Amino acid sequence: MSSGGEAVFRAVEAPLFWLGAVTAAWLSVCSVYRLLSGFKVWVLGNGRLVSPTTLGKWAVVTGATDGIGKAYAEELARRGFSIVLISRSQEKLDEVSKAIESKCGVETKTIAADFSATDIYSKIEDGLSGLEIGVLVNNVGISYSYPEFFLNVPNLDTFIDTMVNVNITSVKKLKSIHVLRVFRKKGAILNISSASGMYPVPLLTVYSASKAFVDFFSRGLQAEYKSKGIIIQSVLPFFVATKLSKIRRATLDKPSPECYVAAELNTVGLQSQTNGYLPHAIMGWVTTALLPAKILNSYMMGMGLSQRARYLKKQKQG
Repeated sequence: MSSGGEAVFRAVEAPLFWLGAVTAAWLSVCSVYRLLSGFKVWVLGNGRLVSPTTLGKWAVVTGATDGIGKAYAEELARRGFSIVLISRSQEKLDEVSKAIESKCGVETKTIAADFSATDIYSKIEDGLSGLEIGVLVNNVGISYSYPEFFLNVPNLDTFIDTMVNVNITSVKKLKSIHVLRVFRKKGAILNISSASGMYPVPLLTVYSASKAFVDFFSRGLQAEYKSKGIIIQSVLPFFVATKLSKIRRATLDKPSPECYVAAELNTVGLQSQTNGYLPHAIMGWVTTALLPAKILNSYMMGMGLSQRARYLKKQKQG
């Protein structure tokens, strides 16, 4: 090495050393922070934050007669909340209501409402009037019957209107008409979005977009109302074994609704945006932080095409 090159090397050696040292220290601090945060969320949890003594007597759950909604109603009742069940079928509401009262010994109230309509909210507001509401679970939602190209969706205009009314309008209206008004420096609103709202999902485009709205809307409101002591959480599950997902058998990555809800409630107050369940959180990190968007989009398209082909083949055979 020439004397000039050696001099240059010596001049930059110390700055490069300190740059490397600071970078390594920063990465170490970030890694330790993430590990400690993960331990707090997924191992310690939030204790008994979600309880009637902390938040308020009543919990309101929409889409409460099946799947995740029913599991929320049952788990919140088990924690001592009185439950308002809101869903379309009065017969199913009565069945779930009686089962919860018998099993958990709490008071229940039912409101039959079809969220595909927009003239239901005065009825819901009347039904909630005078209640000390501590928790609202906006769970009601619909998806596609099968993955399909946007312009090929049957009855497209009606489909879009229904999807928007059920998946988007319900979330906005239930906040604006009542719940945020009655919260007094405490309360939790859990908006059930979907992992499909974390990135575009081809062939489920309207559903994916509607769930992305729920996620962004929830996080924006959390920023607005955090200082007032109100928790607004965006919940983004991957597949759960429910009728909506058409998954019958629970597995580690596709838990039962009961397993998912028990895990998710322990993240309330700790995460404003959550996948709710450790395996789902890992899947969320991999799909958003590690996989390039182009590869993920191509994979999702291929999976959608495969599911579409199977569905159409079955329809022809039937």
